[in-house]
Amino acid sequence: MNSLKGKFLLPVFVLFTVLSSTAQVNNDEVLMTIAGKRIYVSEFLNIYQKNNVKGETIDKKSLDEYLDLFINFKLKVKQAEELGLDTIASFRNELNGYREQLAKPYFTDDVTLNRLIQEAYEREKTDLRASHIFFRLAPDATPADTIAAYNKAMAARDKLMKGASFEGVAVEFSEDPSAKDREATQQHPFLKGNKGDLGFFAVFDMVYAFENGAWKTEVGKVSMPVRTEYGYHLIKVTARRPALGKVTVAHIFLAIPKNATAEDSARVQKRIDSVYAKLKGGTSFEVLVKACSDDKGSAAKDGVLPAFGVNRMVPEFVEAIYSLDNVGDYTKPILTTYGWHIVKLIERKTQKPLEDEKVELKQRIMKDNRGDQTRTVVIARIRKEYGVTENPEAVQAFYKVVTDSIFLAKWKASLAGNLTGMIFKIGNMTFRQKDFADYLASTQRKQEKQSISAYVDKMYREFLDESLMKYENSQLEQKYPEFKALMGEYRDGILLFDLTDQKVWSKAVKDTLGLEGFYQKNKNNYKWETRLDASIYTVKNVKMVQKVKNFVKSGLSDADLLKEVNTDSLQVLAIESGKFSRKDNKLIDSIPWVPGFSNDIVNKGTTVFVYVRKLLKPETKELNEARGLITADYQNYLEKEWIASLRIKYPVEVKKDVLAKIK
Repeated sequence: MNSLKGKFLLPVFVLFTVLSSTAQVNNDEVLMTIAGKRIYVSEFLNIYQKNNVKGETIDKKSLDEYLDLFINFKLKVKQAEELGLDTIASFRNELNGYREQLAKPYFTDDVTLNRLIQEAYEREKTDLRASHIFFRLAPDATPADTIAAYNKAMAARDKLMKGASFEGVAVEFSEDPSAKDREATQQHPFLKGNKGDLGFFAVFDMVYAFENGAWKTEVGKVSMPVRTEYGYHLIKVTARRPALGKVTVAHIFLAIPKNATAEDSARVQKRIDSVYAKLKGGTSFEVLVKACSDDKGSAAKDGVLPAFGVNRMVPEFVEAIYSLDNVGDYTKPILTTYGWHIVKLIERKTQKPLEDEKVELKQRIMKDNRGDQTRTVVIARIRKEYGVTENPEAVQAFYKVVTDSIFLAKWKASLAGNLTGMIFKIGNMTFRQKDFADYLASTQRKQEKQSISAYVDKMYREFLDESLMKYENSQLEQKYPEFKALMGEYRDGILLFDLTDQKVWSKAVKDTLGLEGFYQKNKNNYKWETRLDASIYTVKNVKMVQKVKNFVKSGLSDADLLKEVNTDSLQVLAIESGKFSRKDNKLIDSIPWVPGFSNDIVNKGTTVFVYVRKLLKPETKELNEARGLITADYQNYLEKEWIASLRIKYPVEVKKDVLAKIK
């Protein structure tokens, strides 16, 4: 039986497959024409599926409904094009802005970006403390200057390897001014040198090249020279700590006076020890802050400082905070260059799960110079894909025509007027020397004088890289059908919005005569149901209830009643008056809808009652009473009239056989 079943099913399955395949729709088939323009199956289905957010199976009814919406959409876009809305500068600018955003993912290498995100997340778990010896070097330094700076760094490192102290070598060789003591001047007081100590820092606190060098160096070791955009660095990592995160602390601060003697310093230390003893004895931190702290700004806030990261405070201050495990813990007195502190932990924000941090990490990476890695990978891919033919001699010709005036931003492209040859070729596009001359002229800026050949070579590399990116950008619509489709959707969407605003939304608001005419023709559609003309009285003094009711019976208006009962010092009465429909107010719904007073509702000394003046019969709403609803209906009316006129103006032909295949 099973074998017979198998033999029977196979021919049926084959037949079904054949029948199905003959009925399959081809994405390249024309589904319809609108004013002679062909609309293909692929475009219709792509937009249909995007709008079918529930992912339901296509059925005949929903497809027919959507087909009408799609045709209306295309008719509006057709008229927008005919009116030239797609040529207006504001439209072009808006569309270009969207294109720029949509193109960004195509210029990011996801593998590299994900690696950088993971790397940053792992580094986020650790804080480093490091010192450096710095040798200044311009980013565009000549090879000779680069070798000279590198040799100086290696000479200093040799001293360190032979046992010289890092602090001593930093003071002797480092070109970081903060390493050495700086005498007092009119601009600043005496500044004690840090001997190369940079304190604690976390991921993103330093330029990426320096961060890399530090994270790859073991504690107590000295790196090889690390090149950054500023020069060469010898890095010594002095501590690694589990990340402090972002912390909020409070402190009691006792300042050491400038030019303090040993006796002055001793007195301040004695005072901080006394404060600490009182704290240990049970006196509250907040009381001692207000009584003792010299930081008056934070003292007014119980000593609380703004939240900060590890690199925002001097190392001694940060070092003490690492020892605080729990909120409310406080340190022993600690000495910094500013004075004595007792620090209390208020809050610590630690690392979140990777998924919660991915977006922020990505943003920081793309703003940071480490994000250049993704650009480098993309440029390499573009070079390989299209092929680049370069002409080095065409570049070298600029050594003779570019002058020092370029470093004053005064160089003229006309000086290269005789240079017309090919400088490089990307795919099928040729770039000439004139293009490079224009680039040099447009990007020049005032800067220090340097080697002309080195400058030209650097600018040529930048020009080539930018040209590769622009070339790829120009190919996106051809290479990626989904990008082309998305750009088409954005284009049509902007046109649709602009024209609908003109024809429907803004028109309905501004066309007061048209709105009035529409209201007069359709006023019977806007009616009040039975309503209650009533006032709700809330009386806070039980003794005043009857007095208020008597005033109401006498016909005194609510406004005069409030003046009579309430005084400046005592607000006894509150009134809510109006015409109430069902479900407008729970209290109104709960009482009998008959003229007169309702029963009193008493709660904690407050009495609430309703006075019903009369029952209002159903009546037509005035325009101003239902303007929002009437305007919305008028907009719907305008749109229907508009679509009807478009259907007459532009012929629409749907290929029924193709539509049947889709169904």
